[in-house]
Amino acid sequence: MSWQGLAAGIGLCQTAIALLSHIMRQGTPPIAALSRSLALLEAVLTDRDGRSVPAIAQDLGLPRATAHRQIATLVAQGFLTRVPGGRIGPGPRLLALMQQIDAKQVVVAAAAPLLHGLAGQLRCLVQLGTLENEMVTYRIKTGRGAGDFFTKVGMQLEAYCTGIGKVLLAHLQDKDREAYLATGPFPALTPRTITDPGLLRHELAGIAQQGFARDTEEIAEGLVCLAVPIFGYDGSVVAAISASRTVAAANRQPEAMVLDALRLTASQIQARIAQGDAPPLAGGAAAS
Repeated sequence: MSWQGLAAGIGLCQTAIALLSHIMRQGTPPIAALSRSLALLEAVLTDRDGRSVPAIAQDLGLPRATAHRQIATLVAQGFLTRVPGGRIGPGPRLLALMQQIDAKQVVVAAAAPLLHGLAGQLRCLVQLGTLENEMVTYRIKTGRGAGDFFTKVGMQLEAYCTGIGKVLLAHLQDKDREAYLATGPFPALTPRTITDPGLLRHELAGIAQQGFARDTEEIAEGLVCLAVPIFGYDGSVVAAISASRTVAAANRQPEAMVLDALRLTASQIQARIAQGDAPPLAGGAAAS
């Protein structure tokens, strides 16, 4: 496997290491040797071409002898490996761990408590979704009326007619977005659904530029939605969050206020992902 091919997995592994480091800081005195090992792993993963032991020792402020001993242990255990040029790179056990990390669950873990708070603040339904096989998978659903709304955690819906879906489509690579549009025209779910590929292309371009999407009764009559993206460690969009309201409720609540709250929450989620400040979470999250 090439170093370029490992870039996404390396980023996820860095997030996992950060999460473990965060857990170690929560009220329990850290084990110095383990802390150094985690710092060494993170230092190696920051450069996909590998790093020399002296460079790692210098960056971490460790004596070279200490760095050599710890790296030798990690190499012996298969977490690191020696690569040409005297450099150190990820070993087979670390690569295997990378394959087990679910980036979307990291996002869910970081987002869940913040979205519960956002739903209470806005007094509406708040959701988080990701894109799989050109469909939106709903991973968090919380807030007022959550139990009555037709979506469910784990459920998939078409992307072209939802706020979350349009955000995710707008941030696809050009070739992937064009491949999706080539599957149109799309079925109309309401009189307001955008079904024409050309019109949807124009809509998605505007969403990418303005940084948010509207669903104005496109998936269900009487329902409106605003959605914003969640960016991952590498600048790609890994998820989107939305606030859904009835038309009557939306008329009582300024759009700018809702957008500001969504954007602030999105930035907080991104910060939690970057800092590893997210508790482990198994499966999706739902609340009513």
